[in-house]
This record gives sequence, structure tokens and C-alpha cells, in this order.
Amino acid sequence: MTGHQGPLLVLGATGRLGRLIRAVWPQDTPALWQSRKPQDGYLACDIMKDAEGLAHMMQGARAVICLAGVTSSRARKAGASLRDNSLLAQATVQAAARSGVPRVILASSAAVYGRAPSPLHEGIVGTALSPYGQAKYEMEQAASALGDAQSVDVCNLRIGNVAGADAILGEWQPGFALDTYVDGSTPRRSYIGPESLAKVIVALSRAKVTTRYLNVASPDVTAMGDLLDAAGLNWTPRAATAQSIDCVMLDTAKLEGYLRLSGDTSSAPTLVAEWRRAVDQKTVVE
Repeated sequence: MTGHQGPLLVLGATGRLGRLIRAVWPQDTPALWQSRKPQDGYLACDIMKDAEGLAHMMQGARAVICLAGVTSSRARKAGASLRDNSLLAQATVQAAARSGVPRVILASSAAVYGRAPSPLHEGIVGTALSPYGQAKYEMEQAASALGDAQSVDVCNLRIGNVAGADAILGEWQPGFALDTYVDGSTPRRSYIGPESLAKVIVALSRAKVTTRYLNVASPDVTAMGDLLDAAGLNWTPRAATAQSIDCVMLDTAKLEGYLRLSGDTSSAPTLVAEWRRAVDQKTVVE
């Protein structure tokens, strides 16, 4: 198919995650960045309303990464529908088929696993409990089926918490409370920094990806309390309840077949440093 030597097209590039990644994007990797509304440095197109414009935008791209989506927060604040995650993904795959782009990489979430026991590997059947996790799982199924029908390779990235685009660093405010267990420990999660995530996306865009679902995170889990401490952000302990999930750890064995991230990328100081570099550079870029 055409487009395998062209730039990478990033859809949904003006969201919190897209802006962080763009700020630390490797300079040796050409990329185009999409926005729903016109603004400097971005290609403008409404993914769900302008199928022709989207297909035209994809011409010559070697792969498309779709970060566009509706989060639980956006659904609450703006009245957006979580079902739009499936519609956005399907519009992306359809446009890729029209344009001859051989691969679409979709930003899914570790939320599709729900309360399944860790470590979480890609073969686990979706057990999402939250509406967001359910919406992302439905997105994966719909987009993958369409990809099969349209001869477009679709890879769904089940991304862990991204430092700075998460509910801990990204949404911290004075008085922040964090679940704490009787031994003083705090919940542990699979995290990845913006720089590391950008490197993963670049590596996947260049490789022959043969899996439909791929966990994306640094190798080890990170305690949320350690993350806030490393960032110098004050927090208040809150007694964990029976609904609290102590550990969500993604099995990254498949990911390591494409890019091996060092164990240090899981450390709280490294995650905070990646986040702050992205924020600093984002200010310069914008």
C-alpha cells in the first residue's frame, strides 16, 4: 500500500495527551498534527463530520495514530458521549482505507480490564466495569472488525496512566486526597511518561505490528503517593475502602518485542521529570 514512507499523522493532537506528546516528539520523526478547529501548527478537520477532508489529510501518511476520544471527565463536563469513542475510531479506519494508509494505531486504555487480577495481559477478555472502560472496549471491537473488512491493520494501545495526563499529577489541586492502606502504602499503577510514550508510538509506526491489542506502559508499577512526593505536591491520606484497587499492572512482554523501556522509566522521579519537560516544552511550542 502507499504511504509507508511518509509522515505519521496524529489525530486528536490538541487534547491534553496530544499536546504533551507533541512537546517531546522526536525531532527525527516527521509528523503531522490534527485539530478539529483551525490553529497554527495543526491541520484542521472534524473527524466525524468531514470524511472527505479526513481522507485527504491522510494521503501519503505511513500510519495514523488516533488519540481523539471522549474521557469520563469530558463526558461529565461537556456532555459529550462516551459512544463517540467508537465513532471516532471507525471514521479513522474508514478514512485510512480510502487513502491507502495501511495501519491505524488507536489509543485505548487499561480501563478495559476492569478489576481483573494483575498482571494484565492482552489475552484477558474485557471485564471493564466503568462506563469509560466499556466504551473503550466497544471501540476496540468495532474498529478492529472494520479494519478486517477494509484491509487496514488496527492496533489498539491499552495505555496505562500517562504522567501529566492522569488524575494524580494532571488533576492535582490543594487538598488532594489519596487512598492509603493500613501499612501506609498507596495504590500502585502502571505508568508511562510522555517522552517514553512518544518513543513507543514512533517505534510502532515503523515496525510490522502483528497484534490487535498491545499494553503500553513502563515495565514496573509506581506508587501514586511516591509520584506526588517526587513532584513536591502535598496530599492527604484517605482510608482505602473495599472498592479501592491496590495494584493495576500491565504485562508489557509484547511491547518489549517492539521497544524495550528501561526499568528506570517506571520510577517516580523519572516520570515526574518527563512530565515537567513536556510541560516546559509545550509552553515553548504553543
